[in-house]
Amino acid sequence: MKQLSNNVYCDDLFDTINISQAIFASPYANYPYLILKNFFSKEICDTLTTLVKEDNQTKQKAKVREINASSIKESYRKTTIGTLESYYERTYEAQFDNYKAEIEDYFSVAMTQSTQVQVLEYTKGFFYVKHADDSSELLNKEKETVGFKVVVPQRKLSSVLFVTSHDTHAKVGEQSFSGGELLFNYLYDKEGNVIKIEPEAGDMIVFPSHPYFSHEVLEVEEGYRLTLVQWHDTV
Repeated sequence: MKQLSNNVYCDDLFDTINISQAIFASPYANYPYLILKNFFSKEICDTLTTLVKEDNQTKQKAKVREINASSIKESYRKTTIGTLESYYERTYEAQFDNYKAEIEDYFSVAMTQSTQVQVLEYTKGFFYVKHADDSSELLNKEKETVGFKVVVPQRKLSSVLFVTSHDTHAKVGEQSFSGGELLFNYLYDKEGNVIKIEPEAGDMIVFPSHPYFSHEVLEVEEGYRLTLVQWHDTV
Protein backbone atom coordinates (compact mmCIF):
# COMPACT_ATOMS: atom_id res chain seq x y z
CA MET A 1 0.00 0.00 0.00
CA LYS A 2 1.10 3.57 -0.70
CA GLN A 3 1.34 5.92 2.27
CA LEU A 4 -0.68 9.14 1.83
CA SER A 5 -0.15 10.62 5.30
CA ASN A 6 1.17 9.67 8.73
CA ASN A 7 -1.84 7.49 9.49
CA VAL A 8 -3.45 6.61 6.16
CA TYR A 9 -2.53 4.38 3.21
CA CYS A 10 -4.21 3.81 -0.14
CA ASP A 11 -4.99 0.71 -2.17
CA ASP A 12 -2.44 -0.74 -4.59
CA LEU A 13 -5.09 -0.37 -7.31
CA PHE A 14 -3.78 3.11 -8.08
CA ASP A 15 -0.37 1.72 -9.00
CA THR A 16 -1.94 -0.31 -11.82
CA ILE A 17 -4.27 2.17 -13.58
CA ASN A 18 -3.86 5.52 -15.32
CA ILE A 19 -5.59 8.24 -13.38
CA SER A 20 -5.79 12.02 -13.29
CA GLN A 21 -3.70 13.99 -10.82
CA ALA A 22 -5.16 14.34 -7.34
CA ILE A 23 -5.06 17.08 -4.72
CA PHE A 24 -3.26 15.85 -1.64
CA ALA A 25 -2.62 17.25 1.79
CA SER A 26 0.96 17.29 3.03
CA PRO A 27 2.31 13.73 3.42
CA TYR A 28 3.44 14.83 6.88
CA ALA A 29 -0.14 15.50 7.97
CA ASN A 30 -1.83 12.85 10.09
CA TYR A 31 -4.67 12.43 7.61
CA PRO A 32 -5.17 13.15 3.88
CA TYR A 33 -8.56 14.65 4.70
CA LEU A 34 -9.43 17.49 7.08
CA ILE A 35 -11.92 17.20 9.94
CA LEU A 36 -13.25 20.49 11.36
CA LYS A 37 -14.72 20.00 14.81
CA ASN A 38 -17.73 22.07 15.94
CA PHE A 39 -18.33 23.69 12.54
CA PHE A 40 -21.90 24.02 13.81
CA SER A 41 -22.79 24.09 17.49
CA LYS A 42 -24.92 21.38 19.05
CA GLU A 43 -27.77 23.87 19.43
CA ILE A 44 -27.76 24.76 15.74
CA CYS A 45 -27.55 21.08 14.79
CA ASP A 46 -30.49 20.17 17.00
CA THR A 47 -32.67 22.99 15.65
CA LEU A 48 -31.75 22.31 12.04
CA THR A 49 -32.46 18.59 12.45
CA THR A 50 -35.92 19.30 13.83
CA LEU A 51 -36.72 21.71 10.98
CA VAL A 52 -35.64 19.30 8.25
CA LYS A 53 -37.40 16.31 9.84
CA GLU A 54 -40.67 18.23 10.05
CA ASP A 55 -40.48 19.56 6.48
CA ASN A 56 -42.59 17.17 4.43
CA GLN A 57 -43.41 19.64 1.65
CA THR A 58 -40.13 20.12 -0.23
CA LYS A 59 -38.29 16.81 0.22
CA GLN A 60 -37.47 14.73 -2.85
CA LYS A 61 -35.96 11.31 -3.40
CA ALA A 62 -32.33 11.56 -4.47
CA LYS A 63 -31.57 9.55 -7.61
CA VAL A 64 -28.57 8.66 -9.74
CA ARG A 65 -29.03 8.59 -13.50
CA GLU A 66 -26.94 6.12 -15.47
CA ILE A 67 -25.01 7.39 -18.48
CA ASN A 68 -26.93 6.78 -21.75
CA ALA A 69 -29.88 5.32 -19.85
CA SER A 70 -33.48 6.36 -20.42
CA SER A 71 -34.51 5.55 -16.86
CA ILE A 72 -33.23 6.54 -13.43
CA LYS A 73 -31.29 3.95 -11.44
CA GLU A 74 -32.44 4.00 -7.82
CA SER A 75 -30.48 1.00 -6.50
CA TYR A 76 -27.30 3.06 -6.22
CA ARG A 77 -28.69 5.46 -3.69
CA LYS A 78 -31.49 5.72 -1.18
CA THR A 79 -31.53 9.25 0.20
CA THR A 80 -33.91 12.17 0.57
CA ILE A 81 -32.96 15.72 -0.42
CA GLY A 82 -34.31 18.44 1.86
CA THR A 83 -34.23 22.24 1.84
CA LEU A 84 -32.00 24.56 3.84
CA GLU A 85 -33.85 27.62 5.15
CA SER A 86 -32.30 30.95 4.14
CA TYR A 87 -31.19 31.79 7.70
CA TYR A 88 -29.23 28.54 8.00
CA GLU A 89 -27.90 28.90 4.47
CA ARG A 90 -26.44 32.27 5.43
CA THR A 91 -25.14 30.84 8.71
CA TYR A 92 -23.46 27.99 6.86
CA GLU A 93 -21.87 30.32 4.30
CA ALA A 94 -20.52 32.64 6.99
CA GLN A 95 -19.04 29.76 8.95
CA PHE A 96 -17.50 28.22 5.83
CA ASP A 97 -15.84 31.56 5.08
CA ASN A 98 -14.32 31.43 8.57
CA TYR A 99 -12.66 28.09 7.76
CA LYS A 100 -11.83 28.76 4.10
CA ALA A 101 -8.23 29.82 4.71
CA GLU A 102 -7.57 26.75 6.87
CA ILE A 103 -8.96 24.43 4.18
CA GLU A 104 -6.92 26.13 1.45
CA ASP A 105 -3.75 25.91 3.51
CA TYR A 106 -4.32 22.24 4.35
CA PHE A 107 -4.64 21.23 0.69
CA SER A 108 -2.36 23.95 -0.76
CA VAL A 109 -5.06 25.27 -3.09
CA ALA A 110 -7.16 28.37 -3.65
CA MET A 111 -10.91 27.76 -3.68
CA THR A 112 -12.75 29.53 -6.49
CA GLN A 113 -16.42 28.56 -6.46
CA SER A 114 -18.74 26.18 -4.66
CA THR A 115 -22.00 24.44 -5.45
CA GLN A 116 -25.25 25.04 -3.62
CA VAL A 117 -25.44 23.11 -0.37
CA GLN A 118 -27.34 19.81 -0.57
CA VAL A 119 -29.36 18.70 2.46
CA LEU A 120 -29.22 14.89 2.56
CA GLU A 121 -31.46 12.89 4.87
CA TYR A 122 -30.89 9.20 5.62
CA THR A 123 -33.32 7.14 7.68
CA LYS A 124 -33.37 3.41 8.45
CA GLY A 125 -32.43 1.37 5.39
CA PHE A 126 -31.01 4.35 3.45
CA PHE A 127 -27.53 4.16 1.86
CA TYR A 128 -25.27 5.37 -0.96
CA VAL A 129 -23.05 2.86 -2.79
CA LYS A 130 -19.36 3.36 -3.62
CA HIS A 131 -18.64 6.34 -5.87
CA ALA A 132 -16.10 9.06 -6.60
CA ASP A 133 -17.44 12.60 -6.57
CA ASP A 134 -15.68 13.68 -9.78
CA SER A 135 -15.50 10.44 -11.78
CA SER A 136 -17.29 7.35 -13.02
CA GLU A 137 -15.62 4.03 -12.20
CA LEU A 138 -14.82 1.83 -15.22
CA LEU A 139 -15.26 -1.94 -14.80
CA ASN A 140 -14.30 -4.88 -17.00
CA LYS A 141 -16.44 -7.97 -17.66
CA GLU A 142 -15.25 -9.48 -14.38
CA LYS A 143 -16.48 -6.36 -12.53
CA GLU A 144 -12.90 -5.38 -11.74
CA THR A 145 -11.96 -1.70 -11.65
CA VAL A 146 -9.80 -0.79 -14.65
CA GLY A 147 -9.94 2.99 -14.47
CA PHE A 148 -11.94 6.13 -13.83
CA LYS A 149 -13.40 8.72 -16.21
CA VAL A 150 -13.64 12.29 -14.96
CA VAL A 151 -17.21 13.51 -15.51
CA VAL A 152 -17.43 16.52 -13.15
CA PRO A 153 -14.01 18.21 -13.45
CA GLN A 154 -15.07 21.29 -11.49
CA ARG A 155 -15.34 19.18 -8.35
CA LYS A 156 -11.94 19.31 -6.68
CA LEU A 157 -12.86 19.20 -2.98
CA SER A 158 -15.90 17.69 -1.26
CA SER A 159 -17.24 18.75 2.12
CA VAL A 160 -19.72 16.93 4.35
CA LEU A 161 -21.14 18.57 7.47
CA PHE A 162 -22.71 16.07 9.85
CA VAL A 163 -25.76 17.54 11.58
CA THR A 164 -26.48 14.38 13.61
CA SER A 165 -24.06 12.07 15.45
CA HIS A 166 -23.09 8.47 14.89
CA ASP A 167 -24.17 6.30 17.83
CA THR A 168 -23.71 2.54 17.83
CA HIS A 169 -26.88 2.22 19.92
CA ALA A 170 -29.09 4.83 18.21
CA LYS A 171 -32.83 4.41 18.73
CA VAL A 172 -35.95 5.40 16.82
CA GLY A 173 -36.78 9.09 17.23
CA GLU A 174 -33.31 10.14 18.38
CA GLN A 175 -31.19 12.73 16.58
CA SER A 176 -28.40 10.23 15.98
CA PHE A 177 -27.83 7.16 13.81
CA SER A 178 -26.26 3.72 13.89
CA GLY A 179 -24.73 2.26 10.75
CA GLY A 180 -24.50 5.01 8.14
CA GLU A 181 -20.73 5.43 8.48
CA LEU A 182 -18.85 7.29 5.75
CA LEU A 183 -16.48 4.61 4.42
CA PHE A 184 -13.49 5.39 2.18
CA ASN A 185 -13.22 2.30 -0.01
CA TYR A 186 -9.54 2.62 -0.94
CA LEU A 187 -8.08 4.13 2.25
CA TYR A 188 -6.67 2.12 5.17
CA ASP A 189 -5.09 2.70 8.56
CA LYS A 190 -1.72 1.30 9.66
CA GLU A 191 -3.32 -2.04 10.59
CA GLY A 192 -4.95 -2.38 7.17
CA ASN A 193 -8.47 -1.53 8.34
CA VAL A 194 -10.61 0.43 5.90
CA ILE A 195 -11.19 4.03 7.01
CA LYS A 196 -14.67 4.68 8.39
CA ILE A 197 -15.83 8.04 9.76
CA GLU A 198 -18.15 7.92 12.78
CA PRO A 199 -18.87 11.63 13.32
CA GLU A 200 -20.25 13.81 16.05
CA ALA A 201 -22.92 16.38 15.21
CA GLY A 202 -21.21 19.58 14.06
CA ASP A 203 -18.18 17.85 12.49
CA MET A 204 -17.26 18.69 8.91
CA ILE A 205 -14.95 16.53 6.79
CA VAL A 206 -13.26 17.96 3.70
CA PHE A 207 -11.56 15.63 1.22
CA PRO A 208 -10.48 15.59 -2.44
CA SER A 209 -13.27 14.63 -4.85
CA HIS A 210 -10.77 12.33 -6.62
CA PRO A 211 -11.16 8.51 -6.99
CA TYR A 212 -8.49 7.94 -4.33
CA PHE A 213 -11.25 9.10 -1.98
CA SER A 214 -14.06 6.96 -3.41
CA HIS A 215 -16.57 6.44 -0.64
CA GLU A 216 -19.96 5.12 0.34
CA VAL A 217 -22.55 5.66 3.03
CA LEU A 218 -23.22 2.36 4.73
CA GLU A 219 -26.84 1.43 5.28
CA VAL A 220 -28.40 3.22 8.24
CA GLU A 221 -29.43 0.64 10.82
CA GLU A 222 -31.48 2.94 13.04
CA GLY A 223 -32.02 6.63 13.76
CA TYR A 224 -31.61 9.73 11.61
CA ARG A 225 -28.56 10.79 9.59
CA LEU A 226 -28.53 14.37 8.32
CA THR A 227 -25.69 15.97 6.34
CA LEU A 228 -25.00 19.16 4.40
CA VAL A 229 -22.90 18.35 1.32
CA GLN A 230 -21.06 20.68 -1.02
CA TRP A 231 -18.43 20.52 -3.79
CA HIS A 232 -15.73 23.10 -4.47
CA ASP A 233 -13.54 24.07 -7.42
CA THR A 234 -9.93 25.08 -6.83
CA VAL A 235 -6.81 26.35 -8.59
